[in-house]
Amino acid sequence: MQSDSAKFKEEFTKRLIRFSLQTIELCGKLREKRLLLPIADQLIRSATSVGANVVEAKSSSSRKDYIHFFEIALKSANETKYWLMLVKESIPDFIEKADTLLSETSEISNILASSILTLKGKK
Repeated sequence: MQSDSAKFKEEFTKRLIRFSLQTIELCGKLREKRLLLPIADQLIRSATSVGANVVEAKSSSSRKDYIHFFEIALKSANETKYWLMLVKESIPDFIEKADTLLSETSEISNILASSILTLKGKK
């Protein structure tokens, strides 16, 4: 039987994968507009970096290293917010999808920030 913590970690990883795939799907549509290729590329990099760093943290060699990966994931989530805001403001057709992903990014950021505080013993 899985502990609540292990179950949460597994569900969070699945959530990050879904988030990455949804972002990639949006970027596929953005790529249809040649001018938006750089934004799509940056958005894919930052959004997929969140999950990649959380997964990579699992193989950390120390608690400090583990926290560091979570801090990088949080920074990537915040960068993702910027690119999604840019999409939202510049392309009316994608406002709804960008809003949905922005909301998910904010929730993910909050989870990461809370985890970092807990790991540092500040919560």
